[in-house]
Amino acid sequence: MSHQPELVIANATIVNSHGRQAAHIVVQEGRIAALIDVDQPVPAAGRTIDAAGKLVIPGGVDGHCHVAQVTGRFRTLDDFRTTSTAALWGGTTTIIDFGIPRDAQETPLAAALHKKELATESRCDVALHGAVVAWDETIPWQLEQLAAEGVRSVKMYTTNRGTTMADGDTILKVMRELVRLDGLAYIHAEHDPIIADCTEQHAQDGRIGIEHLHRTRPELAEEISVKETLAMAEYTGAPVYFVHQSTPGAVDLVSEARSRGLETFSETCPHYVTLDDTVYASAFPEWFACCPPMRSPETVAALKERLASGAIHTMSSDHSCYDLSQKRERTDDVRAMPHGLPGVETRMPVTFTAMTSAGASVEQFVEAFAAGPARINAVPGKGRIAEGFDADLVVFDPAEERTVDGAALHMGTDFSPFDGQALTGWPAVVVSNGRVVLDADGFHDPGPAGRFINRNGFREHQSLSAGAAHAAAAL
Repeated sequence: MSHQPELVIANATIVNSHGRQAAHIVVQEGRIAALIDVDQPVPAAGRTIDAAGKLVIPGGVDGHCHVAQVTGRFRTLDDFRTTSTAALWGGTTTIIDFGIPRDAQETPLAAALHKKELATESRCDVALHGAVVAWDETIPWQLEQLAAEGVRSVKMYTTNRGTTMADGDTILKVMRELVRLDGLAYIHAEHDPIIADCTEQHAQDGRIGIEHLHRTRPELAEEISVKETLAMAEYTGAPVYFVHQSTPGAVDLVSEARSRGLETFSETCPHYVTLDDTVYASAFPEWFACCPPMRSPETVAALKERLASGAIHTMSSDHSCYDLSQKRERTDDVRAMPHGLPGVETRMPVTFTAMTSAGASVEQFVEAFAAGPARINAVPGKGRIAEGFDADLVVFDPAEERTVDGAALHMGTDFSPFDGQALTGWPAVVVSNGRVVLDADGFHDPGPAGRFINRNGFREHQSLSAGAAHAAAAL
């Protein structure tokens, strides 16, 4: 090197999804400049952090966050400064938000551009998904413009009629456009007619309060919607990613489709592999208002097995920052209360604890936490510790245990669904774009330093990633 590097993480046990190595990590100008064998001297640097006895993994990529989200009359209480700060506290260095139209007057393009402007306050890197609610003749052009802006995926909901739901014609037509534009379909899969009827039946019986949420949205509704969506994906040839899958049956449908050659992916969230539907009989059931709801203990155990086996590809937070005052406005009627949980800050320790307790390796954890979300979402420079990649790094002691204190977190809300849980896998040092933002002295606010990441085309990126993986295996 011609001049002294800015940062060296010395004596690191680097854990990527494909394996481990012992090295000194040299950081220069926001990127990993070199990995030097640990038997070699530690190079001089502007700052040196000794990681001896700890693990160093790639910074987390959270592929599913809702920031400053407006849904009906409710708006989440966060902004990009708050959520990105909480993400960094939790070892996540890249978040992917959604440009979801706030009402029928806002177009998909306008919604995404609005979020892109808000994201200029982010402390970590940000990418975006688009969203389509209703098809019209302008949608192909809007999707082209989104792709030119680096927004290469589109979310569609199969439920929530009257607000965010896209009908089958819209989903199929958008899938066709995504094939043309090398994009990825993101699907919230719950069968709306079943949910609407089930919810109405419960309302007629007077069982519509939060304590009955899990009964109004049955597992069957999720699995039937996945099956129907997979049929459309097979028909159009579109790659499809299912968000927040909560049942092993839904995951198995995706696995079966993959075995037939379809490009399909399963995501789940920390709450679906750690919490079960007994929470709705607890003292504070409103802490757990989300869709899909928590499932039975047997379903949770089976879903956790799928995660540990690798059948589930990514772990995302589905972060939605409501507070308890919003949650408690209408606990008497699940149709009128906001759904969604804060979780961007706790994703790392909840995921690590859940996966390793089920027998998964740290490498498998890295795949679900960072590498898989980066690769599947075609986010360049992320999810791997290798020369030329972004210097997004997390140092942690896998044996250190802490207990979640919802009041001490940084997400801009007043609760955590994991409050009181003892978890391992907390970050000790976080490096984002080469900047040390968290260490033993606390959080060091980098200011609005987060970059907007233009994503690659889906198939283009998978091809590039496959080539890189073959090269790494040959070393």
